Amino acid sequence: MPQALLPIIADGATPINDRISVVKEGEEWTYFCGVQPVFVHPEGERASFLMFTAQLVCQGACKQAEIIRAFGVSANSVRRSVDKYKTEGIAGFYRPRKTRGATVLTEDVIAQAQILLSQGSSRRQVADQLKIHDDTLRKAIHQGRLHQPTADRLAVVDNQGPAASNQSDRSMADASAQMGVGCTRPVERVMAALGLLSGASTEFENCHDVAYGGVLCALPALFANGLFEHLHQVFPQLRGYYTTLQVIILLAHMALCRVKTVEQLQYESPGEWGKLMGLDYVPEVRCLRQKLSQLSADDAPEKWAGLLSKQWMEAAPEQTGTLYVDGHVRLYHGHQTELPRRYVSRQRLCLRGTTDYWVNDAWGLPFFAVERSIDHGMLEALKSDIVPHLLQDIPNQPTPEELAADPYRCRFVIVFDREGYSPDFFHEMWQTHRIACITYHKFPKENWPETEFVETEITLPQGEVVTLKLAERGSRLGNQKLGLWVREVRKLNPSGHQTSLVSTAYGQLALADAGGLFNRWCQENFFRYMMEHYAIDALSEYATEAIPGTNQPVVNPRWRELDRQYRSLRTKLQRRQAEFAAHVTVPSSAS
Repeated sequence: MPQALLPIIADGATPINDRISVVKEGEEWTYFCGVQPVFVHPEGERASFLMFTAQLVCQGACKQAEIIRAFGVSANSVRRSVDKYKTEGIAGFYRPRKTRGATVLTEDVIAQAQILLSQGSSRRQVADQLKIHDDTLRKAIHQGRLHQPTADRLAVVDNQGPAASNQSDRSMADASAQMGVGCTRPVERVMAALGLLSGASTEFENCHDVAYGGVLCALPALFANGLFEHLHQVFPQLRGYYTTLQVIILLAHMALCRVKTVEQLQYESPGEWGKLMGLDYVPEVRCLRQKLSQLSADDAPEKWAGLLSKQWMEAAPEQTGTLYVDGHVRLYHGHQTELPRRYVSRQRLCLRGTTDYWVNDAWGLPFFAVERSIDHGMLEALKSDIVPHLLQDIPNQPTPEELAADPYRCRFVIVFDREGYSPDFFHEMWQTHRIACITYHKFPKENWPETEFVETEITLPQGEVVTLKLAERGSRLGNQKLGLWVREVRKLNPSGHQTSLVSTAYGQLALADAGGLFNRWCQENFFRYMMEHYAIDALSEYATEAIPGTNQPVVNPRWRELDRQYRSLRTKLQRRQAEFAAHVTVPSSAS
């Protein structure tokens, strides 16, 4: 065990603690550790004092409180010295301070700046042209050394448009608006309030440094996807300052800027967002919700989505041959109503919410979705909504004559997971509509010999080439009456596990079946991306409404409880009867 130092203090020294002391001799300060001097600095050299005291603290020789008590300095001073020692070391205390540079705003620079300001240039333009800082120019205007003329006194040069505004100028103009923050178009707003204006005109201005200005570059892409199609056909005409088109564009901008809910819009600058749309400012949350309620009347969004879905299918008929169906749960954690619980695979729990069944193409791009607040499963959604929708909207379907000429030809292929596995459903889809189904085999039998598997190259729809070990057989599913033969394809994994899939696409090869099913993860990637960036797992509102009648019988709760008691008693009786029979039965050997 190392021996501790004796608490020896030099004669005449001022103790800092039981080991460190300091002595002032003339114009010098000497620091001692015990009786051994360790550091000396002149009396007026503050840098050395701060450096050494910080060094004592950092090396554990002293505490900050001891330095404060011994020298009477402030706690902030000691703390700053310690931080500087840790980050910059000893050299940080002796580094020369930066001196003030030469004057930037000379008489010539001030004269040039005043000419540019009088011509209508903004502060940012003047600062960029003269290569000075914007804050320097702002301080000069505030001190009265420069004068920025008002809008009505600007000297506008011939053949030049209005000068571009910067964010600072726009903020000042929004704050000084007489009818409220950002209300820089009062005449149009008064006319709209009196019913004399059917909607504000879209007028873009010359602006600099507008937040989220890059989203305007995405408008052509949204236009190509049909953002402005069928609006007047399905949506009512809004009355007031904001038009239907402007509300739709605002929602598109919110999606592009990752503003996931209407409530999050209140944390954005309404004036800056207004400049993106050619308005003075965008509606606040309550006004926007009122506009959305008006646009949602008579199921207008569903009708619009249906028209867009049909338009997308007609624009890319080659992508409608194979469609992917999967469910996605939007959770509800509120207390206004008790939605039925359903299994959420991503959390492995049964939670309350609503289920959306999405229909995507082979690239993961969505066509439409079917909402189920009361979910009876994927099969019910397929039969009731999805298949009728696809039969009506998918273009270039085979005619009845073409289907009759080729008994193995199908209209299109639906790919889904094990939730939709049902031999009866496969039989019904093929016999009634000639729709092929591909899914995982829910009840595969014994493993196949590994000698049947052959390494095969498969090209996925995105162009990726993968090598899989595949084998194919014919299998019969279901009972004797409604059973049917299917093509069963298995993939041999490196672990030895065999993944089995079944298909009623009799006209395809095993490569197409395997590529179609294993490409199903494109839809899972779509869900993951949309959850992270667009919050599709969040409910758009928390209003309640009466649910329609259920399509399946509901068991009486009282009958369920009585049936449970009956089965419990029957099980106990059977167990007691077996125990009684074991006691009274005479073994054959004893007789």
